[in-house]
Order: sequence, then C-alpha cells, then structure tokens
Amino acid sequence: MNKKIIPILLVVFLITTACGFNIPERVTPEAERTDDISVPVPSSEKARLTLAFGAGELTLSPGAEDALVEGTATYNYSKVKPVIKTDGDSIRIQSGDGSFNAFPNFNNLVNRWDLKLGSAPTDLNIEAGAYTGEFEFGGLALTSLTVQDGASTVNLSFSKPNKAEMNILRYETGASTVKLTGLANANFGALDFSGGAGDYTLDFSGDLQRSATVSIDAGLCNIILIIPEGVHAVVTVDSGAANVSFGSGWSQSGGIYTQQGEGPTLTFIVNIGAGNLTLTR
Repeated sequence: MNKKIIPILLVVFLITTACGFNIPERVTPEAERTDDISVPVPSSEKARLTLAFGAGELTLSPGAEDALVEGTATYNYSKVKPVIKTDGDSIRIQSGDGSFNAFPNFNNLVNRWDLKLGSAPTDLNIEAGAYTGEFEFGGLALTSLTVQDGASTVNLSFSKPNKAEMNILRYETGASTVKLTGLANANFGALDFSGGAGDYTLDFSGDLQRSATVSIDAGLCNIILIIPEGVHAVVTVDSGAANVSFGSGWSQSGGIYTQQGEGPTLTFIVNIGAGNLTLTR
C-alpha cells in the first residue's frame, strides 16, 4: 500500500470512530451467573432465528429435543443478560439491548452461550463482534444461514448432511480466522463469503447433492479452498496481486482453474485484493 495513504486512512478511521461510536465505560465485573434458555418451536413448525451475541464465546450444536433452542448463557455483567424476543415464527435472542456498545471495557468479561438447536426448518442469522465461535450444524434443517461478525475465530462445520435445501449461505467477516468444513453437506444453492484481512479456509467435503455457486470477495488475506478429488469445480479468479497455487488434478487457462469430475458442479468466482489463494484436495 502507498505509504502516503496510510496516515489519511488512519485520520478517517479516527474521525469515524469518534463520531459514530462510544467507547464502553470501564466497569467492575459482577458475580458470574448462568441463565437457562429455552425457546419452543413456533406453531408454524418453522422459524426465523437470530442470535445477536456480541463478544465472548458462542457454541452451537444440534440436540434440542422438542424445542427450537435450549441451553445456557453464563455472564458476569448484567447488561449482557440474554433477552428473548418473539414475533410469530421470528425469534431473536440477544445480549442485553442487542447493541455491541452495551459491552463493558474490562478484560475478564464472561459472556458464554452454549446452545443446542432443534430440527425444525430454520432461517438462522448470527450477529457477533469479537468472539470465538464453535458451530456444528450437521443434521439440522437450515433453510438459510447468515453469519455477520467482526474480529473473530470461528470453526463452522456440517459433519452430516443438512436436512433441508439451503437457499443461501452468507458469511461476512472482518480481520478473522475462519474455517468452514463439510460445506458440501450444507446443501446450499449459493454461498457468498466476504472478508477483510484474515485467514480463511473453505472445505467442500461431504455429500454434494446439487450444483452450486460460490462467490468470494476478500481483501489482504490467505484463502484455502479444499475441493475433494472427483468433484467438478471451476474457479475464476479476479486479482492482480494475489498469488494462486494449485496442486495436481487442476488445469489453468488464464484466470480460470478447473478440476474435472462427475456429478454436480461447484462454480467459484473469487475476487481477492492481495494475498494467497490455494486450491487443494
């Protein structure tokens, strides 16, 4: 990057920060407490579920019996106590008032959700800031999945096939380390991934049931695409600064990389500002 641009960007960032955000007040940690969370399946037997988490540790897995969501939330600051809002088949579980500005300015914040999800068809939306996420969605029936987060470390997996056709899987992140595995099991029609500066691994192992498109838009980053042998894949790369590496089984024609295979096709459009893109099995 041009060295003259960096101070300008820094000034813009500081002005934007000063005008648009409040620095959380420094507070004293409170006694740690744990709340039970339980949300029934809506009468429609389908749901739109939003988890507005903020910062901390978020663990999601299958296993809620006769419920949409069940689990626990542990915290040591009363303003991040989870709040459940229901409107028909739309359910929102949020930390406090749902604003990331509600999070206090102390290092030993405890905000830990451990939730199990049920088998009802669900549009799932996750909103988070700086956090650690462990997500296992194998065997659920997700009809769409959206994750929007900031600086994060996330492992997201579909260890078993998704029991519903997923219209779209959308992941938007910042300076993060994100690993998505078993993506063929997600049974998506389209996947949109966008990121800033980070390390991103997208593993398309699993049972690919239908052809799908994958759009990736990222800045200065390292991206690894794992596409199993035998899967027909076409990757078009739009970048003037990224280094692209690929192993045996791939052929190149300009900015188009192809792996021959049978069955459904994965079609990729990759727009990467700079960094490294690795195609592997």
